[in-house]
Amino acid sequence: MATPPPENLDALVYGYPRLPEQWKAAVLLIDKPKGLTSFDVIRQLRKLLRVRKIGHAGTLDPLATGLLICLIGRATRWMVHFMTQDKEYEGVLRLGEVTPSYDAETEVVERRPWAHLRDEDLERARRQFIGEIVQEVPAYSAVKVKGTRLYKQARAGKVVERPRRRVQIYAFELLGREGPDVTFRVHCSKGTYIRSLVHDFGQAVGCGAHLVALRRTRSGPYRVEQAWTLEALARALQTQASSTQADT
Repeated sequence: MATPPPENLDALVYGYPRLPEQWKAAVLLIDKPKGLTSFDVIRQLRKLLRVRKIGHAGTLDPLATGLLICLIGRATRWMVHFMTQDKEYEGVLRLGEVTPSYDAETEVVERRPWAHLRDEDLERARRQFIGEIVQEVPAYSAVKVKGTRLYKQARAGKVVERPRRRVQIYAFELLGREGPDVTFRVHCSKGTYIRSLVHDFGQAVGCGAHLVALRRTRSGPYRVEQAWTLEALARALQTQASSTQADT
């Protein structure tokens, strides 16, 4: 059973430049860089903090950046509280190109004309994805079907029936367009696959699309502007350790 967070939760959430004196129960806001998995971040934090018990509240794909909420020590008991928060993302989708993973992780397998699409065509398609929608889990995902993760089955060339999920899209804004690339912002419920949203949007406009950039900007009340980068955190911890040694 999930443990509710304490009433003084905000005092235990550490964003830049705050750090706790000890890590028995703390929530750390991290700005994940591109190229690392979410678990890569956890590995680095374990080394930096010298704490084994660390988890995160919502995976970011390796190509994505942005807010990763990390729970340390006893704070891991509050994970459900953070995982169920709504999320906000900003990203770039590319019209006219389809990939098996729905993002730039895999090669383009289909190209279709896109230049004929008008802004009003995109706007008409966008409106279809506001409110409750049903998504099919991407073939390249960590979800297990018959005991095996989907991405492993996809890499082996197996075609399996994928789970479908109901998610809530509170807002889906198209912010700008440059050639085939469209900048967007999404406010959504937990469990939403932005890759799937982009893929389905591409199908709706008729030319296909895939995700080329994604940044998580918010989770619940916490924003990426509050987060530590791993580099800044490492420097601050070194300074903190040096200060502690000097005092002794």
